[in-house]
Amino acid sequence: MKESNRGHLLPIYVLADESASMYEHIDDLNDGLRSLHQALLGEPMAAAKVRFSVLGFSDDVIERLHQVDLRSANEFPRLHTRGSTSYAAAFADLTDRIPADVKDLKSQGYQVHRPAVFFLSDGAPNGGENWQETLRRLTDRTVTHAAPNIIACGIGDADAETINKVATRPEFGFVADRGVDVGAAIAKFCAALTKSVIASGRSLDSSNPHLQVDKPEGFTVAIDVI
Repeated sequence: MKESNRGHLLPIYVLADESASMYEHIDDLNDGLRSLHQALLGEPMAAAKVRFSVLGFSDDVIERLHQVDLRSANEFPRLHTRGSTSYAAAFADLTDRIPADVKDLKSQGYQVHRPAVFFLSDGAPNGGENWQETLRRLTDRTVTHAAPNIIACGIGDADAETINKVATRPEFGFVADRGVDVGAAIAKFCAALTKSVIASGRSLDSSNPHLQVDKPEGFTVAIDVI
């Protein structure tokens, strides 16, 4: 018999661009994610409320970390650059993955809050793919019951209009300011992600559980860029 009401959980996914254009900066992203892990070890109450996944996407999606309790993760996985930038493959994977993950957590007796996806890309999606329709299916709550909130961050050559389309709300789309070093932008993305994870995890024990999204320093809300 399953244990009932084991508490509240927030599934969080980092969906990171692993395409070849990220080659010079993938170590910065790996370092940032390791820093996040260390920070969460110092926030065990918040970490207990989160199940964390890391997915790398290029031509396809590779699962680097699956629904872990970061308090018990010994070593963080490394992302590796490869291939092109298929937004369609990334969003199709989440459309299958997220409902299955939520179902699994509920079967364990948890109350599950709407998942959050932190999306990071440094360039344009592959041409010729109907990624916007795939994204629509993922985020349409009448189609995908566990449709996630998507926080989209663009660095390098990422286009503000594209990033704004990926984000599920206008205030969830960010692009690095012009002239900001890509490595520095990645570090600031990871710092904001850490703050968001900790604050969101803490809120699950409150009377007003909510997703906390921190704008990375040196980024602009994507819709504001002209």
